[in-house]
Amino acid sequence: MRIQSFVLLMCLILSACTKDSNLPTQTARASDANRGRGIYLSNCAACHNSSDPSKDGPIGPPIKGSSQALLEARILTAGYPPGYNPKRKTAVMPAQPYLKSAIPDLAAFLRGNSISSEKNHE
Repeated sequence: MRIQSFVLLMCLILSACTKDSNLPTQTARASDANRGRGIYLSNCAACHNSSDPSKDGPIGPPIKGSSQALLEARILTAGYPPGYNPKRKTAVMPAQPYLKSAIPDLAAFLRGNSISSEKNHE
């Protein structure tokens, strides 16, 4: 009886560890302008503007209203999206790929809303 209980217990444990392909996949969370504000203040404000992204900063131009495509290009590769005409002809900003997952939140903050990035990416 003891061996049967042990085998049953092991079967239950092992079945709990298997991946169920019928489970729904995790969906992306909605962008969060409040989180984006914190990201802006800790990563962008020193060069752009410490309190207002619509104004020139000591090194960088205003970035309020920047599209998600522009943010992705600048943050991930320090480049520009195709056809974009930069406000300044400098190459001071380094790529910051560690911010990849924060781009939707940053975009929401810079656009002044928290609507999902899929709706705003035009």
